[in-house]
Amino acid sequence: MTIKEIAQMAGVSISTVSKIMNQKDASISAETRERVLRIIKEFNYAPYSHTPGSSGRSFLLGLLVRSCESNNTLKGILEAARSKGYAVLIGETGKDPLAEQKALHKFRQHHVDAVLWEPLSKDSLLNGSILEEAEIPYLPFHSLSIEDACNIDFFKIGFTAASALIEANHRNIACLLSHEDYTEQFLAGYRQCFLDKGIPFQEQLVFHTLNDHLIDCIASRAVTGIVCSAFSTGLRLYERLNHLHFHVPQDITLLSLRKDTQEAFDFLPISTIMIPYLYYGRHLCQSVIHLAEDKGPVPRFEADLSIEHKEYLSVPPLHNLRKLTVVGSINIDNYLKVQELPVTGKTVSTTDFSLFPGGKGINQSIGASLLGSRVALIGAVGNDMDANHIFAALDKHAIHSGSIRRCPDTATGKAYIFVQPDGNSMISILSGANATLCPEDILRNEDAFKDSGYCLFQTEIPHDVLIQAGRIAYKYGVKTILKPSACSFIEPELLKYVDILVPNQKEINILCPGKSLREQADTFLNAGVETVIITLGEQGCYLKTRQEEEYFPAQNFLAVDNTGAGDAFICTLAVYLQKGFSLSNTIRIATYAAGFCVSREGVTPALIDQSTLESYIRKKEPDLLPV
Repeated sequence: MTIKEIAQMAGVSISTVSKIMNQKDASISAETRERVLRIIKEFNYAPYSHTPGSSGRSFLLGLLVRSCESNNTLKGILEAARSKGYAVLIGETGKDPLAEQKALHKFRQHHVDAVLWEPLSKDSLLNGSILEEAEIPYLPFHSLSIEDACNIDFFKIGFTAASALIEANHRNIACLLSHEDYTEQFLAGYRQCFLDKGIPFQEQLVFHTLNDHLIDCIASRAVTGIVCSAFSTGLRLYERLNHLHFHVPQDITLLSLRKDTQEAFDFLPISTIMIPYLYYGRHLCQSVIHLAEDKGPVPRFEADLSIEHKEYLSVPPLHNLRKLTVVGSINIDNYLKVQELPVTGKTVSTTDFSLFPGGKGINQSIGASLLGSRVALIGAVGNDMDANHIFAALDKHAIHSGSIRRCPDTATGKAYIFVQPDGNSMISILSGANATLCPEDILRNEDAFKDSGYCLFQTEIPHDVLIQAGRIAYKYGVKTILKPSACSFIEPELLKYVDILVPNQKEINILCPGKSLREQADTFLNAGVETVIITLGEQGCYLKTRQEEEYFPAQNFLAVDNTGAGDAFICTLAVYLQKGFSLSNTIRIATYAAGFCVSREGVTPALIDQSTLESYIRKKEPDLLPV
C-alpha cells in the first residue's frame, strides 16, 4: 500500500494525505480527515520515510502494565485497539521502578502515538517527562492514588451494593471484605450510603474474614443481609451457610461483586454486581486514542452497575411475617450456683455468679427472635446501667424496644436465681420498674398489636395491665398465650382473653390445689380458655382442649439448669403456631427447644436458634418439619 493508493481510495490528493499523516491538517475538513485516517488504519499504512522522532503518526500505542497476566482489562484494550487500526506495544513492570523507566524510554524510541500507563505508585508520574518531552500523551489508569487516573469507580459500586439491600428494607447489613486493591474505596462508598440515607452505620458488622462471629450474627437475626466484596468469598459464605442449613435468600440475603471473568453460577441464589473489566479496557483504549488524535478531554468511565439476579434481593425474613407482641417483665438476672437450694435457717455459699438480661418478657422476646420471629416488647425499665444493658441486648436481637418505658425514679427489675447441680432452681424477684406498668402503657402502644399474630404475657406484672393487653389483643384478632407465674389467682376477666394457658405443675397446683391434671385443665377450659398445656418437667407436658387430650414426652437432654425451660417452650409454641404448624406438631417442636434450654446454663444464653433447632429435629424426626 502506497500513499498514492491511499489518496485514490480516499478521493483526495497525495498532499492532503501527507498533511494528515504529519498533523498539519488544520485547513482540512473533519470529515475528510476521518475518512483518510480510517483507510490508513484499516490497511495499517506506514510511510517508508517514517523514523522514530518524526512528527507523523505510527498508529502504535504503548501499554505499560504491572502484569501481563491475562485479564479482561487487557483483553478489552487489545480488542479496541485492533478495531481502531492500532497496534499495541506492551511493557511489564512487575514491582520494579527501573523497569517502568526503561519501558517509557522504549515507547519513546518507537514513537508511539500515546501510552496507557498503570503506574506503580503516585511517584511514578515523575517519569512522565520521558513522554512529555517527545510530546507523547499518556493516560494513567487503575491507580486509586492518582487523582486524574481513569479508574473503575469502586466507591460508587460500594454505594450501589449497600443501597440495593437498604431498598429491600434491610437495616442490619454485614459487609464481608476480601483483600483486593479496591477494598478501601469500596468500603468508603458502602459506608457513605448509610450516612446519606440517615441509617446508623454499624462498624461491628464489617468483617475482614469469614468467621464464627458472622455466623452467630446470622443465626441470631442480628444480620439479615450481607454484601461481599469478592465473589470467591461470597461462594465460600454460601457453602458454609448451606452446610449449616440456612436458606438463601429466605433466611439471609447475599449480594456479591463478581469479576466479568468469573462464571456467573446462575443456579445459585446470590445477587451480584459485575465488575466490568472488559468494558473498562475498551474504554481505556478508546480514551487514549482520543488523546492521540487530539480530540479534547477524555470522557469519564461510567459503567452499568445493574444488579444481576435481582430476584434474590429478598426482604428481611421477618419483614413479611406477622410479629409477636410480648407484654411482660424485664429484669437483670443474677445467677448464683449453689450445692443445694437455700432453706430457712441454713446459709449456702455460691460457687459462681453471673448476670444476664432476663425476666419472662425478655426471655420470650429473645427466644422468639432467635426462632425467626419479628418481636415487639412492651415493658418498663429503670433509668440505670441495667437498662442500658437491656436495650443493648434487645438491639442485638433486632427486637423492637420503642414500647419500653424508662422510669426515672425506679430501678430496673432484678431476679436472684439459685441453681443447684441437678438443674433445679429457685427464684426471688425484685419487681422494680415492672411494678410501675399500667394500662396506659398498653393503650399508648396499641400499634404494637395491629399486625401481630400472637401476644405473650405473664403474671409477673400487674393484672390490670394484662387485662388491658387482652382487650387490645381481642380487638385486633391477636391470639394470646399466658404464663401464670408467681401468682395464686387469675382474674376471671383476664381469662376471657386467654387463648392458651401454659402453667407448670407447681403453678397449676397453686391455682387449682387438690385436683387431677384433667380437672385442673377443665377448670380453665370452663372459664373460657381454649387450650391448656401443663408442662411437667422431665415428664413432658399435658395438653387439654375441648376436643382432645394428650401427653407429650420430654426430649432426652441432660439437665443443667431448668430455669428457662418454660420460656423456651412458650416462645417456640407461639412462633411455630404462627408459622401454621398444627398444635400437636408445635408442642413436639417446643419440647425440643425446652430440652436444649435445660441442657445449658442461664436462660437467654441457653435459648436455641432456628437453624440449630431445626437441624437437630431433622435428624431425630425428619417428618416433623417440611423440607
